[in-house]
Amino acid sequence: MTDHAPAIALQSALRSCKDVLMRWLLRAVPLLLCSLAVHAAEVDRRIAVTIDDLPWARVDEIVPPDLQARHEALMAQLHQAGVPVVGFVNENKLEIDGQVQPARMQMLRDWLDAGYVLGNHTYSHMDLNAKGVPAFQQDFLRGEAVLRPLLAERGLKPQWMRHPYLRAGRTPEERAQMDVFFKQHGYRVAPVTVDNGEWVWAFAYANVMNEQPDSPAREATLAQLRKGYVPYMLNKLDYYEKQSQALLGYALPQVWLMHANELNAATFAELVAATKRRGYRFISLDEAMRDPGYARGAEGYSGRYGPSWLHRWAMAEKKPKDFYAGEPEVPKWVMKLAKVDSE
Repeated sequence: MTDHAPAIALQSALRSCKDVLMRWLLRAVPLLLCSLAVHAAEVDRRIAVTIDDLPWARVDEIVPPDLQARHEALMAQLHQAGVPVVGFVNENKLEIDGQVQPARMQMLRDWLDAGYVLGNHTYSHMDLNAKGVPAFQQDFLRGEAVLRPLLAERGLKPQWMRHPYLRAGRTPEERAQMDVFFKQHGYRVAPVTVDNGEWVWAFAYANVMNEQPDSPAREATLAQLRKGYVPYMLNKLDYYEKQSQALLGYALPQVWLMHANELNAATFAELVAATKRRGYRFISLDEAMRDPGYARGAEGYSGRYGPSWLHRWAMAEKKPKDFYAGEPEVPKWVMKLAKVDSE
């Protein structure tokens, strides 16, 4: 009996170890499978930021007395956010009475000094769909008269263009003609997938800043606009993420449209932080455009307006009207402050 005792003890110990191992596996495997399932279900949320109408939105119409301070505030917000940005220039906004202003040129140099990319947004923010191809091409080339030598100082060339109003041509033939033109001049079209009414919020914010006397009521209105703007933009982001999933079956790396204005000079870093909390990674426009989804170009829409590229592609697939339902709208009180009737 004593000769078998060690073997029996070993068998007992092995059974005990086996029982412990089985209990551990019964607990661990479901947790592991659950973890894998959650990981597989995670959406790879990526987004590139583009900012139009440099050096400053509407500066060809309204020149604030503290333009430099507002510009510096925007640059500080961009620095705090620390994400890649492509800025699109309207060269007429560099001028007063046809003369390029050194201070406004320095605003563009500030963007380059900070490591941002600059692109061509035409000279005068021309509407291709309204003016036609020949006039637009002339205005576009005029829009690089300052930009191209400015970039050449740093060994760079302009490579991105953005259509004003996102209007990319009234017919497939016009779009094809413009594609050839852009390629000839070394440009790529920067699409927009997350279209939005940010410009309406910004008009409202600037109107209050420019027109209302300094008072607690003015500050309260500005604070109300800042408080409403960020959730509105996040709701737009959610909407277009769902549109991408429904149309493409995955989360397209999005391209976000904003402008160089007073509102972003007060809120941009907060908006970026809130977007990161939603699980987004900020990437360059170049990285976003590597996604094969963008090979579709601006197909699908031949009207007078400028919808999101996701909606253009949905139109190409003849999606029903209810596919587009649920897009967040700018509140009426903001429209009233902005002095506009529609987005």
